[in-house]
Amino acid sequence: MSRRHRILLALATVVALSGACSAPRAPEIVPAPAPAPTPVPAARPGPAADATTLRIRAAEGATNDWPSYGRDYGNRRFSPLTQIDRTNVSRLGPAWTWNSGINATFQATPIVVDGLMIVSLPFNHVVALDARTGQPRWRYEHRRREWPMCCGPANRGVAVGDGKVFIGTVDARLLALDITDGRLLWDVDVAADRTSQGENIESLDAADPLRGARTTGATGVGIAMAPVVFEGKVIVGITGVGYGLHIDSPRADAPMGAVVGIAGRYGRPGFLAAFDTGSGRRVWQFDTIPDKGWEGSMRTTTPDGLRLNRQIERERAELPAHPDAWRYGGGSAWSTPAIDPERGLLYFGTGNPSPQMDDVSRPGDNLYTVSLVALDVRSGRLRWYWQQVPHDVWGYDVASPPVLFRWQGKVNGIERHVDAVGQASKTGWFYVHDRDTGELLLRSAPFVPQHNLFARATPDGVRIFPGVVGGSNWSPVAVDPTRGAVFIAGIHMPIRYTLRQSRGSEGKPALRYAALEPIEEPRWGLLSAIDLASGQLLWQQKTAEPLVGGVLATAAGLVFTGEGNGTFAAYDSDRGNQLWRFEAAAGVNAPPISYQIDGTQYVAVAAGGNQLFGYRQGDAIHVFKLIDR
Repeated sequence: MSRRHRILLALATVVALSGACSAPRAPEIVPAPAPAPTPVPAARPGPAADATTLRIRAAEGATNDWPSYGRDYGNRRFSPLTQIDRTNVSRLGPAWTWNSGINATFQATPIVVDGLMIVSLPFNHVVALDARTGQPRWRYEHRRREWPMCCGPANRGVAVGDGKVFIGTVDARLLALDITDGRLLWDVDVAADRTSQGENIESLDAADPLRGARTTGATGVGIAMAPVVFEGKVIVGITGVGYGLHIDSPRADAPMGAVVGIAGRYGRPGFLAAFDTGSGRRVWQFDTIPDKGWEGSMRTTTPDGLRLNRQIERERAELPAHPDAWRYGGGSAWSTPAIDPERGLLYFGTGNPSPQMDDVSRPGDNLYTVSLVALDVRSGRLRWYWQQVPHDVWGYDVASPPVLFRWQGKVNGIERHVDAVGQASKTGWFYVHDRDTGELLLRSAPFVPQHNLFARATPDGVRIFPGVVGGSNWSPVAVDPTRGAVFIAGIHMPIRYTLRQSRGSEGKPALRYAALEPIEEPRWGLLSAIDLASGQLLWQQKTAEPLVGGVLATAAGLVFTGEGNGTFAAYDSDRGNQLWRFEAAAGVNAPPISYQIDGTQYVAVAAGGNQLFGYRQGDAIHVFKLIDR
């Protein structure tokens, strides 16, 4: 542990919680239509070296808690605990199980501080449990407004700080609860401008095969991410602003039937915003769609040189007809940001442009969608962005949370030592960037199969993978800094991408739309370990089900993840062989955590399945510890 980590850990303990596999092409950073970035500030504690910030920063070291979504500000999901190791993990058994009574998609990361476990439930209820025994301490029941849920009832977690518990809701509110008893302290309407217009399946003509299908979600405004607390601010973003129509499968045990993007004016700009933890007052807001320059430079390739198959001349010709397309721009913020306190920088990913997939009404690069974005964490000012897929028509959101680590490797044959930010993409590569500039340092070997990447839709349909569900979806990765490896939960699910024309219903004009539909082919998951220095695969384990949920790595050489069939398993970090497994009654599609109380290490995970993937739904939180046999 570094001297800085030891100092932070000491402070946190005395202050109570108060309230192509090869060197990449020469990097190209697309300039933002904003003032030139100011120099990176020297390390400073910020306006308030508060107990919450110190506690989360100390999680980079040997703390026993899990105080934030990614455990530390770097989103590493790496536990330093070593009581459970490769020699004894076979003795892991149930310590306790708690059932919420809500059988629905369950994606939450539990937060554990001072012996208290706090978990967000589907539909934004919140429960506090004794982390040793599972006994309930309090429960908050959320009263949801009459508001169409864009993306289902799931929530990915809470943030804890300044004596409060913070949660973003499916009806686009940010709530603060008292950590001692769950009382509602304040309630902020995050998206007061509700101009977002959603697609309607009934706009298709009666003969269309999708007319009358049941939809799981559509474009709309909500919050799915777990917030993060930093220096007296709670930071959260909105989702669903360019979501498309998600068509239910006719079978309950099958993944979604299709994702449909209809041409038209659907959606609104997304944003990430910071709120004062005491009052809920909005401190700053960064809009993911700029009101000027969102067309960009009309790139024909991705920044790392991959051909996009764009119809640039058509787009240029149509640009004057769509001067206000940015008003419907999309760009959801799906996952919890990573924060570098020394640099005062925040990193987060943005979603696809709107309308999803169909692009006739949005010529241009559609900035800043499908991008990794760096902001000044104290002001929300843009520092840099790197757009993975300009003018996206495949639903390749930057959805998995960014992760921070120290990178050592070669760029164009020159050895570099860089503070880096990484991101596991839907396209199936892990990208590594310089935190200060956004320079691309490395693109890994693919961690999932790739076929017809960036192919355009056709009337007959084109088979592609990875598709809209991704190579890596929203699932967080884990970084083991001692091994120099990142562990990624991946998906192989072939998709058919089709362009269709509907005559329009009841005298309405004809509609063009695109559909991404799962193909009846074998699908599976891939748990991958990637060497951070070279980008090469260290090992892979194929799983029966596509992996969506997330990964935990520990200093004792273990990697934990779950599957939609209920399997929750531990793997050897060095070799990838499975060492232990547990069979839950519902899909394990949430990220696991580990914490320690009174000398006992625990591993915890939510098991509630995932409706979009057709995984069994449930209501359990499972907690494990070593059991004497």
